Amino acid sequence: MRIIAGQFGGLRLNPPSNLPVRPTTDIAKEALFNILENKLTFDTCNCLDLFTGTGNISFELASRGANAVDAIDIHFKCLQYIKETTAKLKTDVITTRKADVLKYIASCKKSYDFIFADPPYDLAALPQLANLILEKGLLSADGLLVVEHPSTRKMDESSCYLETRKYGYSSFSFYQSTPNQTL
Repeated sequence: MRIIAGQFGGLRLNPPSNLPVRPTTDIAKEALFNILENKLTFDTCNCLDLFTGTGNISFELASRGANAVDAIDIHFKCLQYIKETTAKLKTDVITTRKADVLKYIASCKKSYDFIFADPPYDLAALPQLANLILEKGLLSADGLLVVEHPSTRKMDESSCYLETRKYGYSSFSFYQSTPNQTL
């Protein structure tokens, strides 16, 4: 696992092997960020990384100049690794929070320009996740939401849905708060 581009581009991330995670592959992450490069202005972007795990996406966002990244996960050891790595990188862009993601979504009062959610593939609420985030107003006007999910699992319909991109067993479904554009 590595940071692909930006300030920390090329840096290998070596999280402990005992973390309860399934990191986004480098190939899928590179494809995702090729799309995002054309959709987001990172240096003005406030980002939310739900089910952050190793912080793989958070570190990539920080490396590319994101204004701020909130990294949310329920696993203390994941957040501890992210905090340690953030300190080594000497960046203050990433803020971690230990929370049940579904409870965080329900109580969050902030809105974000970009939200990435990579839940456990067996999460019962996965098909409804995008709609939960959108209904709670977490996505700012013209904001972009990406939900990673198994290619075999169908997401609930949403008026904010743009499209799904498939990368082997994993897919990224894209949503925009004002879905008048295509990718």
